[in-house]
Amino acid sequence: MTNNDIAQKGQQYVMNTYGRFPIAPVRGKGSYLWDADGKQYLDFVGGIAVCILGHCNDELIKALEVQSQQLWHVSNFYWIQPQVEAAEKLVRESGLDKAFFCNSGAEANEAAIKLARKYFYRKQEAFRNEIIVFKDSFHGRTLAAVTATGQTKYQEGFAPLPGGFVYAEFNNLASVERLVNENTCAVLVEPVQGEGGIKPADPSFLTGLRKLCDQAGILLIFDEVQCGMGRTGSLFAFQHYGIKPDIITLAKGLGGGFPIGAMVANEKASSGFAPGDHASTFGGNLLATAVANQVLDILCTGNFMQQVVERSEYLKKELDKIIDRRIIETRGKGFMLGMEFNCEIKGLVNICLQKGLLLIGAGPNVLRLVPPLTVNEAEIDQAVDLLKEALKEWKI
Repeated sequence: MTNNDIAQKGQQYVMNTYGRFPIAPVRGKGSYLWDADGKQYLDFVGGIAVCILGHCNDELIKALEVQSQQLWHVSNFYWIQPQVEAAEKLVRESGLDKAFFCNSGAEANEAAIKLARKYFYRKQEAFRNEIIVFKDSFHGRTLAAVTATGQTKYQEGFAPLPGGFVYAEFNNLASVERLVNENTCAVLVEPVQGEGGIKPADPSFLTGLRKLCDQAGILLIFDEVQCGMGRTGSLFAFQHYGIKPDIITLAKGLGGGFPIGAMVANEKASSGFAPGDHASTFGGNLLATAVANQVLDILCTGNFMQQVVERSEYLKKELDKIIDRRIIETRGKGFMLGMEFNCEIKGLVNICLQKGLLLIGAGPNVLRLVPPLTVNEAEIDQAVDLLKEALKEWKI
């Protein structure tokens, strides 16, 4: 089938929940995709920061093939060896203590929300059930996660929304201090806001949050669904800041394209859950954790992360060389970069698509660049050249 054939059939049978581009990728390798018409694209979307080792990575394929020939699924009523191994690696690398596995970032954040509340319930402080979140944040599409999301456009039409969330200003510690009270149980924050426009947290803001949470006796939760798993140049984004949260949530890159999410917590926070408090039928299944183990092994071996740092710095340097009166700034950490414009960038994204470069926005005015962590300098040069060509053609 052609791109058009697939699009027409999709419009007939698939629920209309995405504004889709008019292509249907059918094959991928490394940093490249090919659509149903045979056109090649340099992919700087990567499933939205998911395919961190590129498309069809040979080592991930092998791990999946080996596990698929042994056992696909059993209930979490039994111990699952690759799940235990993945938990051990996450605990070892994060310095936290226990891991819970699920299927997505929204589920990981739901688990963190439930854990924070159950922790205080078990301490006979059930009244402490309010979570401080941030404007312009994004935490997922389930009802609780979308309520925690500080963007009303994602919440419209879903009332009544769950209670127990209050909204502070990102990078404004005083706004958080004003909201802390006897009902507060946790602060939930992205170290780098993703859908809110690729906005890194100020180091003093996050260290201030850690100190505030310690003083108030509340939990600090980092949503690293998009900014974790090497995306910012360290395995976990919090490692840039010299502090440690009580809970982190992960997904996206953890499976390199295979669906998996995780919540990792310290011993104190983990004590909130007991058997029956939370679960996931497919969470941490054999296939997903077999792949996640391979992803973690690659990220934590040799000089992989140093290469991420070097190549992401090269990309940032090349983007900074682009001169265009519509560009306000280019910001971010590692391979999580956003180029902010003084106008909407939908037209620019479409021109890039036509030229064979896949990019998406992070809000209406920010061009997001989240290539695979394996992208090389030649591919970076190609992407920057295509972007420059698109900017010349883009008229507003």
